[in-house]
Amino acid sequence: MTGEGEAGQVTYFRKGLGLKAEVEEELAADYTGQLVDLLRTNEYTLTAGDTTVRLAREFGFCYGVERAVDYAYQSRRKFPDRRIYLVGEIIHNPHVNAKLRAMGVTFLLPGPKGFDFSVIRPDDVVILPAFGVTIGDFESLRSLGCIVVDTTCGSVLNVWKRVESYARDGLTSLIHGKYYHEETRATASQTLKYPGAKSIVVRNMEEAEVVCDFIEGKIAAEELRERLPNAFDAGFDPERDLKRIGVANQTTMLARESLAIGQRVGEALARRYGQEYLAENFRTFDTICSATQDRQDAVDELLREPLDAMVVVGGYNSSNTISLAAICALKVPTYHIEDADCIDPEAGSIRHRTPEGETVSRGWLSAQGPVRVGLTAGASTPNNKIGETVARIFATRGVSPEFVQTATAN
Repeated sequence: MTGEGEAGQVTYFRKGLGLKAEVEEELAADYTGQLVDLLRTNEYTLTAGDTTVRLAREFGFCYGVERAVDYAYQSRRKFPDRRIYLVGEIIHNPHVNAKLRAMGVTFLLPGPKGFDFSVIRPDDVVILPAFGVTIGDFESLRSLGCIVVDTTCGSVLNVWKRVESYARDGLTSLIHGKYYHEETRATASQTLKYPGAKSIVVRNMEEAEVVCDFIEGKIAAEELRERLPNAFDAGFDPERDLKRIGVANQTTMLARESLAIGQRVGEALARRYGQEYLAENFRTFDTICSATQDRQDAVDELLREPLDAMVVVGGYNSSNTISLAAICALKVPTYHIEDADCIDPEAGSIRHRTPEGETVSRGWLSAQGPVRVGLTAGASTPNNKIGETVARIFATRGVSPEFVQTATAN
């Protein structure tokens, strides 16, 4: 899809800018990781001495992220002399976002009332992130006449279509996601295409159980609002709007939890209104993106092996990375790091995210004896940062980068 402005100028780009080949070498130089290539060659295993690193078979950049970053680079190449703005962050990775800032891309960050587009001029270029933007923000930008480069992930668009169908058919969209996340806000806004349509956001099964308690008549609407103060959109009436429900999810949530929430909401409606009621008044679909599912499945497979620790690389605000870390933490000591720099080989320490905040753990790897470390990375983490992490894991055990390069599979 493209749009044209004055004098036939194309002002909306959704399928690239025609410069993929021109930026391919630059992207490879910025994000390729030699150690990751070596791991792939050696069945995702590197062993040096008595230290082994095992990489999950699905990890790092997904297609949607690669496409978003590619379009950003193409935008800079196509419009070298124009001001380029990005709505929020292109993806949740500090390294990638820093590269874009160095290329002269200005980040528009939301304030208490959302994004302020007053600085945008008609000859500016505005990039939409992989998460998408709300209907209101999209319409505001199009009305300004600026050039819009839309990198919204196709998996996100599929969820939007599902939510839009719920709204069209009179069902409230119950979204498993984080109410403050860019993707979830954009997804919930799709209901605005149909007057009277509503949405509710639950972060986890615990919050879904609160909704189910209301549906089953165990708690009143007032208690529901008190316990889930950020869940509802404007004008939401629980008595009216929780009778017909369609379940969807933020694409990067825990797949197993999304499926369980859908099943639980259906059970609550059946208990309240009868099993036959569900046919016309309840829908649920798995809208977790395939890349998220593949990475979670690969981690589950890796965790069947004996591991002494698991390192998960990705932005601290990356939802899919947080989900991967949560899966790992159930089975093995897990360290969610934002970047390879979080590992300090000389100090033998690792700086990592916990549910309570960032902390530093010392002696996280034993100095003596055999050690097996599992590794994965969120969908927004480039291969070079994964490779740097591998090198620092080995360095923590006293193995030099040169020796790692000659490591072979078990």
